[in-house]
Amino acid sequence: MKYKEITEKIIGCAFTVHNALGNGFQEVIYQRALEIEMRHQGMSFLREQEMPIFYRGIEIGTRRVDFLVEGVICVEIKAVIKLEDVHLAQGINYLEAFNLEIGLLINFGSRSVEYKRLHNNKFKP
Repeated sequence: MKYKEITEKIIGCAFTVHNALGNGFQEVIYQRALEIEMRHQGMSFLREQEMPIFYRGIEIGTRRVDFLVEGVICVEIKAVIKLEDVHLAQGINYLEAFNLEIGLLINFGSRSVEYKRLHNNKFKP
């Protein structure tokens, strides 16, 4: 699995945050806590990094990714009762739009952390 060590470290940070806070907070609270935890673990990341969206090579707007970790992993945070297909589609769309190969969708809103590892099949190195 590509970037396995990085994704496992991110997931570990998410579990640490959820174990401390539980569920029921707004997404931004988990973002801030995850930022503190990843910094504590010595990870390199950008939070709410604005990235361009292209269509046929033309920039048509921007979108902020919750975290861009180590310059290669897109992390999208949710705080919902259950992940839905629309959340997965959003994560895949971000990977494709930003031309990133691997992403994580992490949900803090359920009783236990839910996460999905995402892969961009259209990735162009």
